[in-house]
Amino acid sequence: MSLLPWQAHWAKSFESTETTTISHPESSGQNMKFIGLDVSFFILSTLSALWNAGAQDSCAQQCGKLLDTCSCQVTCQSLENCCPDYREFCLQISPYSGSLMGGKDFLITNTTFYTSSVIKCRFKQQIITSGYVDKDGRGHCISPLLYETGFIPFEVSTDDGSTFPYSGTWLSVHHNKVSDGEKCTLVNETKWQYYGTPNTGGNLTLTWTQQTLPTTHVNIEVWGYQETGDSYSENWMAEWKYLYTLARGIPNTGEYSFIPVPAEGNYSTWDFGMLRIIPSNYLDGQSNIPSIWSPEHALAWHLEKDFRNDPKAWATPKCIEWDRKEELLPNFLKEITDCPCTLAQARADTGRFHTDYGCDIEKGSVCTYHPGAVHCVRAIQASPQYGAGQQCCYDSTGTQILTYDSTGGSTPDRGHDWGSPPFLKPPRIPGFSHWLYDVISFYYCCLWSDNCDFYMKRRPSSDCRTYRPSRAASAFGDPHFLTFDGLNFTFNGLGEYTLVESDLTLLRVQGRTQQARFPNETGAQATGLSAVAMQENSSDVIEVRYSEDLSLEVLLNQRVLNFSEQTWMDLKGLFLYSTPDRNITVMFSSGSGVEIRGSGGFLSLTVLLPEKLINHTWGLFGVMNGNPEDDYTFKNKTTMSIHASPQQVFEFGASWAIENGTSLFTYDTEFLLNSFFYGEKHNASFLPVFSPHEDPADPLVEQMVSRCGSDPFCRFDVLTTRNLQVGSSTRLSHESHKLLVEHLEPVISCGWLEHPTNGKKNDTNYLLGSTINFTCNQGYELTGSQERTCQISGAWSGDTPQCSPVTASKQIIIIGSVFGIVGLAVLGRLCYLLSTRNRMPDKMELKLTEWKQNGVTALGKKTLCVKKN
Repeated sequence: MSLLPWQAHWAKSFESTETTTISHPESSGQNMKFIGLDVSFFILSTLSALWNAGAQDSCAQQCGKLLDTCSCQVTCQSLENCCPDYREFCLQISPYSGSLMGGKDFLITNTTFYTSSVIKCRFKQQIITSGYVDKDGRGHCISPLLYETGFIPFEVSTDDGSTFPYSGTWLSVHHNKVSDGEKCTLVNETKWQYYGTPNTGGNLTLTWTQQTLPTTHVNIEVWGYQETGDSYSENWMAEWKYLYTLARGIPNTGEYSFIPVPAEGNYSTWDFGMLRIIPSNYLDGQSNIPSIWSPEHALAWHLEKDFRNDPKAWATPKCIEWDRKEELLPNFLKEITDCPCTLAQARADTGRFHTDYGCDIEKGSVCTYHPGAVHCVRAIQASPQYGAGQQCCYDSTGTQILTYDSTGGSTPDRGHDWGSPPFLKPPRIPGFSHWLYDVISFYYCCLWSDNCDFYMKRRPSSDCRTYRPSRAASAFGDPHFLTFDGLNFTFNGLGEYTLVESDLTLLRVQGRTQQARFPNETGAQATGLSAVAMQENSSDVIEVRYSEDLSLEVLLNQRVLNFSEQTWMDLKGLFLYSTPDRNITVMFSSGSGVEIRGSGGFLSLTVLLPEKLINHTWGLFGVMNGNPEDDYTFKNKTTMSIHASPQQVFEFGASWAIENGTSLFTYDTEFLLNSFFYGEKHNASFLPVFSPHEDPADPLVEQMVSRCGSDPFCRFDVLTTRNLQVGSSTRLSHESHKLLVEHLEPVISCGWLEHPTNGKKNDTNYLLGSTINFTCNQGYELTGSQERTCQISGAWSGDTPQCSPVTASKQIIIIGSVFGIVGLAVLGRLCYLLSTRNRMPDKMELKLTEWKQNGVTALGKKTLCVKKN
């Protein structure tokens, strides 16, 4: 039998108990011997039995579980069936997130501790940091340095690490996604990263929020990052290493300026890292203590004197060495996804691509590393084997920029900037693997020297010849469904239904509809989406719903998420993004995406699926295969005509009602339990309005026509809900879907065309219908096609152009031709003069007669000038 820690303590205290003889007064002189140790074990076993009998009622080390008599699940608070100590052991914290670099002091908000308690915090059952209890009895933990992002489980001990009965989760985020108050700022960051290059010197300044570290004096440390071991092997390891202390015991004023000096010894070999600010009472390089970290950056300011003496000469061998190492590494380019062909496609394909924050058209397009670009996106998912990333950049015309044509072109990444599961090991470390293999090398080759051709050779843009856009389906309003194959219908049942499922990735997207209700109005004979839940394979479950007070909630595994700190979350099997206006996007690892928006009291939903799911879907959104004829496929796999009546469509929709055993929804209120968990999944007693009548005498009809125009879904919803706002929201959702489908139309690309050696081309657009013209430099002549057009077959017309040197004989011919052309021009002028001689002065007439007599007007047998009568 394994003992709990407190049981082990009791057992240990009894181990030294001696055997004792007890004389009983009525024993007639007999002695009764009792073994003290046996008594001890009797007591211990009794206590154990009592503990085990009550353990099922305690949430100690049981958070997230449903026990026999009570619940330690998060929904227990809404259902009012929590174990009595749920709030004590299942921790709530503030803040709930921080940089994966660690050092964040967070407060345990729902439990008080004794001031004498010795707090230890254990993350992932491995990493232990020291916490403390403040004067108010509130416990604090310090987040550790991690090499991953996402929700990290942690436990808390109050007995110096003997037991860890308290538990919670901490959200570790990419270091660039924390608030400005949580990191120090490198003032004029470009100056830091170019320090020592021509015309860059002087003071460097960093600032921070001094209240973040409640101390009077701080130290500023320099840390470097490296990855050691054999690439793509088990011993390939990531390491942040303390290098040296830049400033010690300085006042915590929130600002520090200094003139950097070249680092000495091996320190100068670290050219990528961060600064850390800590209270000065901690040891140099001490791990997992209160800290503020700078952004990661190239450590140009601390490099050796050789760098300052001649940056280009210093960086060139670094670039060449990087190029040599790249030659020995696997070719990751073959497994990354191709870029979208146009900016419109890139911004529409939200299941697979997301804005690159370094070049965002919504924020002014400050594209430092991509001159000429207005917007870049990154592939959301890293490549499967090598964890590589894809980047795609576009110019103001919406055309993709390729590195073959411009240094501002898109560059793929050996290390995905956002990292990739399972993290922890290179090249999957969020941000830092990317910096080591794709960014600092850019400094070596392109920014600190003139060897960018080395970099572009290893990081060429991929064009879009094999890119296939996602397919989109939408549901909105009362609710209207627009399938992947373009079939439109209305199904306004009341219940919970399968919207789309796939046997290929085990994707499930489920929708709940509720009867439409608006303030001061009774329920209409209409329904709309009130909740959407989804999961793929064994990913986290995401649910988006309207709460009872009509506010939008997002639930992660039944827990309501708070977006006050983070709008982008790396979760199990998916990424989750919330815009400031609370549009929710879920991006699954397969490339499937789900967008949900609150709209007019209903949810508006769009599902985007990659091409690989063709013929692998079913549900209300039909079979995705380009053929709308089979979109009315029932759950039993029978089909009906696309010309079915609204009543028949209603029967089709009802067949896709889900069951409790497969439901992804959270039932955490009495209403949800009674209406959907214990009630019917499809309410057969609810009959909607199938075909609303437009009565000219109805005063609402005139307003409806003005608001909706010819949009049939808008008109339908105004009539069924008697609410113009619902109609407007429906019309906007419908227009948004049509625009999305338009942007996701396939585009034909013929691929990159090289300009001829010693020549030029006039364009860099390689899409269908584009025509590219070629010219040669002076002293060269063009052979092949002077212009080539991208054809519908995906091939360029014509032949490859070449520019060849002009030979001496050809030059003579060309010179002769030039003189001939000039002579002809002169003769043409004379012809003009002859044709007008009747109007010329006498002296000019005599001169022309003289020229004519000398035979100027004829060349060979061909007459050049003919006088008209």
